[in-house]
Amino acid sequence: MSFCQFFGGEIYKDHFKPGMYVCSKCNHPLFSSRSKFAHSSPWPAFTDTIREDSVTKMMETLTAYKVLCGKCGNGLGHEFVNDGPEEGVSRF
Repeated sequence: MSFCQFFGGEIYKDHFKPGMYVCSKCNHPLFSSRSKFAHSSPWPAFTDTIREDSVTKMMETLTAYKVLCGKCGNGLGHEFVNDGPEEGVSRF
């Protein structure tokens, strides 16, 4: 499943079938459906990446990191610290 191209609607926001979410530019593995959860944002929400090097993160604020594909640098959005489905869990 190609992830993170938002042109008027995100088709994977409410998609919960088993699978892997990959970069829309280079197909690098990013997130597993096992870490996906329902969230009120207009984009899919995940608690964790597939591997530590799946993404590159750059701190923007104390509670948010800019997230890029770990292979090609494609912009994927943000990681919001402590905004996941459980206390102490981040949301991508």
